[in-house]
Amino acid sequence: MLNYLLNLLKLVWAGPWSLFGLCIGLGTCVTGGKGQRVGNVVEFHGGLANWLLQLTPVDAIAITIGHVVLGRTEAALDISRDHERVHVRQYERWGMFFVPAYFLLSGYVWLQGKEAYRDNPFEVEAYAIDTPKHRG
Repeated sequence: MLNYLLNLLKLVWAGPWSLFGLCIGLGTCVTGGKGQRVGNVVEFHGGLANWLLQLTPVDAIAITIGHVVLGRTEAALDISRDHERVHVRQYERWGMFFVPAYFLLSGYVWLQGKEAYRDNPFEVEAYAIDTPKHRG
């Protein structure tokens, strides 16, 4: 029972971002994309998600928004699943504060002369679990 309550609290804590992600996911489905649930995460690919990811400055193949992962393709979701699950857990820890903290840390590392994306501690944690087959 306690485990169930903790999981419910994690969903609620990350809920505002998850709702935003679900809205993008709905737009993805309306524009020809597809969605699926994998564990406690809803994944979408194609359509609007693919188009939005092409606009990212780091040429991302997937992005996490709460308990929602948007991918360019189904294969991109498969490749990035472990990495993106680290971000899901980060949303569960940080809740609504994750996105502001992410951008603040990106700015901080950039001001230190490092890469705003790759050297962001949230990304360092996520890339640390990647296996060689996931690395580009």
